[in-house]
Amino acid sequence: MTKVEFKIADFFTGCGGFSLGAKQARFSVRSAFDIDPILTFSHARNFRQTPLAIADLSEISGNRVIETAGCRLDGVIGGPPCQGFSSIGKRDASDPRRSLVHHFFRLVSEVRPRFFVMENVAGLAFRDSRPVLDAGIELLRGKYQVLQPIVFDAADFGAPTSRKRVFVIGVDPSRAKTLDLMDFEDAKCAAPTVQDAIRDLASPKFVGEHSGFDTWRLKGGIRPSTYAAALRSKTGLFTGNQATIHSPSVIKRFQSLRPGTTDKVGRHFRLDWEGLCPTLRAGTGSANGSYQSVRPIHPSEPRVITVREAARLQGFPDSFQFHPTIWHSFRMIGNSVCPIQARAILDVVRTKLV
Repeated sequence: MTKVEFKIADFFTGCGGFSLGAKQARFSVRSAFDIDPILTFSHARNFRQTPLAIADLSEISGNRVIETAGCRLDGVIGGPPCQGFSSIGKRDASDPRRSLVHHFFRLVSEVRPRFFVMENVAGLAFRDSRPVLDAGIELLRGKYQVLQPIVFDAADFGAPTSRKRVFVIGVDPSRAKTLDLMDFEDAKCAAPTVQDAIRDLASPKFVGEHSGFDTWRLKGGIRPSTYAAALRSKTGLFTGNQATIHSPSVIKRFQSLRPGTTDKVGRHFRLDWEGLCPTLRAGTGSANGSYQSVRPIHPSEPRVITVREAARLQGFPDSFQFHPTIWHSFRMIGNSVCPIQARAILDVVRTKLV
């Protein structure tokens, strides 16, 4: 039986969470686009076969997308910048990044793939932002069957973090089977816990620094959960586990905080081994004030979690590299589409294409 290869492009790719989920769902990511050279820093390391174009998607055409991919595309995926719609942000109607939702749909209408999947914060579906979303969807009227925008929680698809995001999914009914919201309900499963995700990362051995990345080896004798085992590298090596150094007063404060509660001073949430991680936030780049996100506190150690622990909680494998700088790595993870959620959704979409 001939293997069917479905070719897609990833818009606003960032560090590649959506691309990773697509690869795991057996899609061929033929091109990726993003304007930020920092958030895409390690793209070539993680996606060696996918060309990355550093470009402003508001200024390129569908033909440019196809040329970069080198082929006609079956699908387009992407998560336009969410800061202009986030419920924890200013929700500034004049934020120019809000227009990128429109350009996502414009490019879909020009590329004419068999399907598309767009991800964003739940605030995009709020009443004050809904006109932006509806205007974009209107560009596809008569061309695509577009499901009603729906909020999915990553935890419902097997991620150890509660991360609610709105998804807009559409298919060309002349080239794909009809989609139904119940198709995605059938894909849901139980969520692993924080313990399942990061317990086996305890006390790793520092190996050294390679290409700017701190490199570690897993400690033997700690049996991983099914979830963690699937994310471990074959060598047991991983990067990004440098712990944050806190002052004695902060350490004392963190030590007194019970799991599942929030520090009143820094607003840090302390993880519970048996619970889920809250949504990991991105912080901002230097162009927007260089604000660092508030990171959760480790369940049993008086420190915030490391980059690798955050990556595990978001669903990235240990072989995935981010950035030598902790701040940028957390921005990458916080901005990313959860790969586990992406895979689950794209697994469903794939069944409609064969």
